[in-house]
Amino acid sequence: MLPIARGVYVSLANITRSSRGAFHTASGFRCKAETSTEEKEAESTKGDGEESSSGSAHDPKDRSKVIPVETSMRYLKSAAYKQTYGDDFVWTQYRRNHKGMYAPRKTRKQCIRQNRITTGNPCPICRDEYLVLDYRNTELLEQFISPHSGDVLSYSKTGLCQKSHLRLMVAVQQARDSGYLTYDVPFREYDYSEYYGQEQKQKA
Repeated sequence: MLPIARGVYVSLANITRSSRGAFHTASGFRCKAETSTEEKEAESTKGDGEESSSGSAHDPKDRSKVIPVETSMRYLKSAAYKQTYGDDFVWTQYRRNHKGMYAPRKTRKQCIRQNRITTGNPCPICRDEYLVLDYRNTELLEQFISPHSGDVLSYSKTGLCQKSHLRLMVAVQQARDSGYLTYDVPFREYDYSEYYGQEQKQKA
């Protein structure tokens, strides 16, 4: 009698489980159908000029759009830049992610591949699409130049990737050649007696 009762119990349990699953799946399909109809109604009530929120969403990792230099120069003087960075440089608050206790000697090669950010912690230039490295954008270039020596700061200090650092070096050199950035020529004092002292003695 015991095996028969066990078999009946197992069959009843399977039936209840299957019925519950069918009920849950049916209710899930019903909920999905209701939400889809609600979304269609909401889209139909929108105006002709308005776009849906899903279509107008901007991908933060997309870098295919080319930002003009003039837009970047206006951005550096805007309230949005002030709110984001304050009075600090764009690289001051940046911190690199790395494995272990000590940071690697070199930064990553590049943050953007095929017009998309491929890392979770891009460098200060790659993370903000409105920071354009150009020889005319002197306000941005001056943030990466040491005020004491006039040299470009190292990537180990600023955290720039190797590609952005190379573009920075090219832009700074172009700005100096074009006269947008001033730099001091090193002055050296010479003891001319070491060079002309013997000739003056011979003439005397």
